Amino acid sequence: MEDMLPETDVINQADQAEALGALLREHNGQDVSVLDLRTMSDWTDFFIVVTVTSKIHMDGLERCIMEFCREKDIPVLGKSRKTEDDEWRLIDLGSYIVHLMNKRARDFYELERLWQRSQSTNTTNNVT
Repeated sequence: MEDMLPETDVINQADQAEALGALLREHNGQDVSVLDLRTMSDWTDFFIVVTVTSKIHMDGLERCIMEFCREKDIPVLGKSRKTEDDEWRLIDLGSYIVHLMNKRARDFYELERLWQRSQSTNTTNNVT
């Protein structure tokens, strides 16, 4: 198939998803999961899900993500609006969808369970 990515691009994509997960861990993101959805989704390749401790923490992680994207030349396709309760912020990076969630939202929506058939590339906490 001519529309398939070369093998090196696939590896680089997974490496970038892991690098983004590592960045979030470095900045105290909790329970970071990198879910490989390439075999399950045709609209994105990876979900990166992280629990934040506060709105300020969420804002800080978003800034880190934006800086990472500028450095790696990754386009930001969209972001959810900041709201007063701000329990869940979604950042659409095309091949990567980042979910910044407080514990209450993360426990309620259980994204890992929703996508449980996906293969995890998470090095800290394998999703089963």
